[in-house]
Amino acid sequence: MNLKNLKLSRHARRQIKWRKITEKEIKDTINNPDRLEDSIKERKNAFRAIGNRQLKITYKIENSDIIIVTAMVKGGKS
Repeated sequence: MNLKNLKLSRHARRQIKWRKITEKEIKDTINNPDRLEDSIKERKNAFRAIGNRQLKITYKIENSDIIIVTAMVKGGKS
């Protein structure tokens, strides 16, 4: 997936800052998810284990943009 047009919602920006998730981790999760699920409102949930952390990135595709709606992490120190 082309991630050139990756955009973060205000909520997602806050979440990645608070949860110390890097843009690289977001891109890796979307490009190579361990699991991908459909969500509400034509969104997708991408899951990926990175080290001892489990990331969940919720995103949607609008035209040629990938909009990150939110980002969550379980495990590890964040």
